[in-house]
Amino acid sequence: MTRLLVSSFGPFGPHVVNASAEVARRLWEEGVEGADLVTVELPVVRFDASRLLVEAFDRVRPDVAVMLGIAKSRSAITPERVAINVDDYRIVDNAGNQPADEPIVPGGPAAYFATLPLKRIVAALAAEGIAAEVSNSAGTFLCNHVAYALLHHVERTGAPCRAGFVHIPQMREAGEADAPSMPFADLVRGVAIAVQTAVAERALEL
Repeated sequence: MTRLLVSSFGPFGPHVVNASAEVARRLWEEGVEGADLVTVELPVVRFDASRLLVEAFDRVRPDVAVMLGIAKSRSAITPERVAINVDDYRIVDNAGNQPADEPIVPGGPAAYFATLPLKRIVAALAAEGIAAEVSNSAGTFLCNHVAYALLHHVERTGAPCRAGFVHIPQMREAGEADAPSMPFADLVRGVAIAVQTAVAERALEL
């Protein structure tokens, strides 16, 4: 069985329901074929989120790690190509932190590329009629923060893991009127396809 870690975020700001956590919970309930799945819900707090994610990673020692978060301006599922070494928060996190132009890892590389099969994930989603595209910017808030922190940890430790971040739209059932969103059923189906694609490719390498 491929060891799989899926992370998500809890509520923050106006988002009393975080779609990423709801999707991860449903994924855990339904399971992923060929994978031993562990999920972890992260607080929207700088450094607390990355610390808990790294701790979960070291405990699980996954073959595949998929990080989830919402992108309120997007209407498609968007695997992220790159994470950059900067925290520059447009809004405060849940602890009131709002760093500007600060490194996530002082002295760390400027960026890391995701190691998930991004184009295959997008193609698999498109084949099922789910809007998807590769994104070249995960922003500079908590989503980028945890993506960079985990990819840095994987690189530093030499862990044999495929890892990356996937942004999802807001859940239509809980979103703001007229804001980009996607029905919950499609979010669950889309993330399941993305995760299954990553697991299947990693299984060929094991």
